[in-house]
Amino acid sequence: MVILGLGLMILGAIAVLSALFVSEPGTGGELLGFEVTTFESFLVGVAAGAAILWGFALLKWGTRRTLAHRKERKELTKLNEKLERVEAERREDDPERRDPA
Repeated sequence: MVILGLGLMILGAIAVLSALFVSEPGTGGELLGFEVTTFESFLVGVAAGAAILWGFALLKWGTRRTLAHRKERKELTKLNEKLERVEAERREDDPERRDPA
C-alpha cells in the first residue's frame, strides 16, 4: 500500500507540474502532447489533486498498518521467549520429564 500511495502521489505531482510548466495560461494549450482546453486542464488538475490526496491516505494507512504489524510481531516474540523460559524451568523442576540417562 505504501508503494501504491507513493506512486499515486508521484503521478499526481507529474500531472500538476506538467500543467503548470507546459500549458499556456488562458488558452489551455498542449498538455503532455495532447491539445486541451482550459476546462480539460482544470479537470486534469482536479484528478491530479485527488490522486495526490488518495495517495497520501494510502501511504498513511499502509504505514500505520506496517507499524502495528511490527509491534504485534515484537510482542509475540517476547511472549514466545517467556513461554520457552517457563517450559525450560518446568522441565528442570519436574523429575518425571527429565531424561533418565
